Parts: sequence; C-alpha cells; structure tokens
Amino acid sequence: LDAFLARTASLVCDISPDAQPLVASLTRMLAGGKRLRPSFAYWGYRATGGSDSDSLVTACSALELLQACALIHDDVMDDSDTRRGNPSVHRQFETLHRDNAWYGSSELFGTGAAILIGDLALSWADQMLIGSGLPSHELDCAKATYDVMRTELMAGQYLDLVEQNRRQTTVDRALTVIRYKSAKYSIEQPLLMGAR
Repeated sequence: LDAFLARTASLVCDISPDAQPLVASLTRMLAGGKRLRPSFAYWGYRATGGSDSDSLVTACSALELLQACALIHDDVMDDSDTRRGNPSVHRQFETLHRDNAWYGSSELFGTGAAILIGDLALSWADQMLIGSGLPSHELDCAKATYDVMRTELMAGQYLDLVEQNRRQTTVDRALTVIRYKSAKYSIEQPLLMGAR
C-alpha cells in the first residue's frame, strides 16, 4: 500500500499542492485496520495451490483501498466523528475549511471532500488490482468476484441507510444488511476472489 500510494499519489499532488490533503487523509486512513479482506483473499489463493508472490500481495492489498472507500462513505452517512482513532475524513476537511476561513459551509465541504476521497480510493483499488502483476487470466477470474463483491457492498450500505431511516426494522432486514455490508464483503467474497 505504501509503495502504491507513493507512486500514484504524486499524480494528485502534481495537479496542485492544494490537492495534497486528499492524499494525506487517505494515507492516514490506510495506516490502520486489521487487513482482514486482503488476508482472506491471500489465503483463498494459496489454498487453491497458488504460490506466494509480491504480485499476489499487491492484488490482495487492493482490497484495503476498497475498504477505505467503504469506511469513508459510511462515516459520512452515519455522521461519525472518528475512525481508527483519528477524526473521520469528512471531519478532517470540515476542520481544514474552518481553519482557513473559507467561504461557505464547512460541513458541506467536508462531506464533498470525503465523497471524493472515497471515490479516489475505489478507483485506486481497481488500479492496484489490475496493475498488480498477476497473470491476466487470474485477474479476469478474480475480477468477476470482485465486481459482485463491490455491488453487494454498495447495496448493503444502501440497505443500512434505509434501515436507519425506517420507523421500524425487522430481524430479517437487519440480517440482510449484516450479510451484504459485512459478512459476504469481509470474508466470503475475498476468499472466493482469491480462490478464483
């Protein structure tokens, strides 16, 4: 992740020094976490006879960028103040706005910046996976599962948002949210992606 960010982030910073906080915030986000999804993908690959390699580690690590996207967007939707012991991304950018006494709403600026950083992480996850160095036939097999996983994650996140805004929920609907926002995305699909 560090090597990928060092290479890729320079493009953002070359656009303008004002874009550097995007990279700094995402780098901070990626410094923590349990790395569950990459671990499951790695061991899914190894369990089906695949060998350890730097390319494999790079491909699996792309799931941390996907996770960063999900967490950043989730924090916006839940209006969370912190993540991994730091201010959540949207709060970081609200503070940047306020500290610079910029025009407009600090909250809207923070939300907008967080959405863009989450989208950047999602884009970079694809770039890291596809550019990992794994053979293209392996990536093609994994990509089908990866695409399903991303769709399930976004649908599960939306269902979570729906359930937060309904007057009543049911156990079945709550379990559906958990299944698609967490369980399938955290364990099942990464294992399957690695195996494929």
